Amino acid sequence: MRAEISFGKSLIGILFVGLAAASCTTTSKPAVTAANTKKQGQPAKVTFNYTAKDRDCLQRAMYFESQHSDKDGYMAVGTVVMNRLTSGAYPPSICGVVAQKRQFAPGVMTREVKPQAETELASAADAILIKGARHPAVKDAMFFHTNGLKFPYDNMHYVTVAGGNAFYEKRDSNGMLQTPPPLPSYEVAMNYVPGESMLPPQFEALIPSAVPVPLPAPDPMATASTGQMRITAPVTAPETSPVTSVEPEPGMPIAIPTPRPAYDSVMLRDGLPANGG
Repeated sequence: MRAEISFGKSLIGILFVGLAAASCTTTSKPAVTAANTKKQGQPAKVTFNYTAKDRDCLQRAMYFESQHSDKDGYMAVGTVVMNRLTSGAYPPSICGVVAQKRQFAPGVMTREVKPQAETELASAADAILIKGARHPAVKDAMFFHTNGLKFPYDNMHYVTVAGGNAFYEKRDSNGMLQTPPPLPSYEVAMNYVPGESMLPPQFEALIPSAVPVPLPAPDPMATASTGQMRITAPVTAPETSPVTSVEPEPGMPIAIPTPRPAYDSVMLRDGLPANGG
C-alpha cells in the first residue's frame, strides 16, 4: 500500500514538473516575438540629398554669419541651416536655404572665404553632413542676430549665444513654436550625390529631322561689304523638283529663322529710318 502511495506521489511530481517546464517554454516565445516586432517597426530616416555645391553653401553660411569665429560658432549657424532644411518651411536644399533672399548675410554666395579657415570649416561641415552632429544648445532655433542687439518682439525665445550671435526660437504666448519644428538629427540621413549638376536641364530643339529646315536665300543685289540677306521663298525646294514651297505635315512643329533685315530698312525706336538725317 505504501509502495502504491509512493508511486502515485512520484507520478504526480513528474507531471507537475513537466507542466511547469512546458509553461516556461510557452511564455518565453512571445517575448522574443515582441522584441523582433518592435525592431522591425522602427521608422526609416528621412533622407536629404546634397552635392559638393551644397557643402560649399553650408560652409559659406557658417563662415560669414559667425564672424569668422571658431568651430562652436560654425556649428551653431550650421545647425540653423539644417533646422530650416528639415522643417519643411524653407527651400528643400542647403543652397536654397542659404541663398534665400534677405535671410543670410549679403554676399554670402559670392564673397571670398579666407584659405586659413578652410580646414576648420571642412571639419564642421563633415560633422554636420556625415556624422549628423548639431550644436546642442541651438535646439530648434531657426533665427539669430548679432549678439547685443535688442528687439521689442515678445515671440523671441533665446536659447544660446555662439560665434557672436544670439540664437532664438519664435514661440507664441503658449510657448508653442510658430514655425514647423525641424527633424531631430537622428531622424535625418544626408545622402551625398557626386557630380550632380546644379543647372536646370536643357530642352532639346523641337525641329523634326524629316522636315527640311528653311534657309534664307542670298540676295543677288547685295554686295560683299554689306552682306545683306533676305528670303526669296518660304522654303528651299529639293534639287530634283520644281521650285515650290514645301509645306510641313499638319501638327509638326517647325522653327522658321527670321533673317536680318537690310540696314537701310531698319527702323529706330523713335520711328526714324536708320539712314535718316
